[in-house]
Amino acid sequence: MSAGLVSVAALLGALAGWAAIPFAGRFTDAERGEAPAGVLAAAGSDPGDKGRRVGRLAVAAVGAVVFGGLALVREADPALPVFLLVAAVGLVLALVDLACLRLPDPLVALAVGCGGLGLVAVALITGTPDRLFPALAGAAASFAGYVLLALLPGSRLGFGDVKLAVALGLPLGWLGWPTLALGLLLPHLLNGVVVLALLATRKVRRDTALPFGPAILAGAWLAVLFA
Repeated sequence: MSAGLVSVAALLGALAGWAAIPFAGRFTDAERGEAPAGVLAAAGSDPGDKGRRVGRLAVAAVGAVVFGGLALVREADPALPVFLLVAAVGLVLALVDLACLRLPDPLVALAVGCGGLGLVAVALITGTPDRLFPALAGAAASFAGYVLLALLPGSRLGFGDVKLAVALGLPLGWLGWPTLALGLLLPHLLNGVVVLALLATRKVRRDTALPFGPAILAGAWLAVLFA
């Protein structure tokens, strides 16, 4: 393990987290009225929140942990910069989803572009184009699985969640089928725990709409850590 690499990655993650809130604000300003005030405060984008700086520091800390964790477990992988780019976009997506319960297509497309084009470049540079096939298969499997879930009666999954799952299916598939399977399973387990905790503390009702994007992102990150 290279402590220097992990430290640099953590610093980059902190910078990405610090910049994520104002960048996310470009996508949430128009939607601000759609989300409860508590959700806006949690996202750090509520203009009336006196703890805005605390919120930015918190997101910076999350970014440092996310980037540092990826560097720790993927330091020898030439695709590490690709994972970090996708993670940077993921921080913004999580904040936007928390603030307005939406995953904007431009941001999801950016995640797809960072992941797809980045992995193509890595495959060509390292002479391993065969690794692109499991990456594409991962994206296809993620699409199929999440579309089926979204179409189930009573499902609260949106097609923004489906598109995000496809974007993350590329790097997860690159790492192999066990990682992809874990990345598809963990979001539902994490979301279930969060929902139960919120219901137990009466923070939400059974019919309260909650964002699923952060769970998809967190599940993918944990799957990469345990790959």
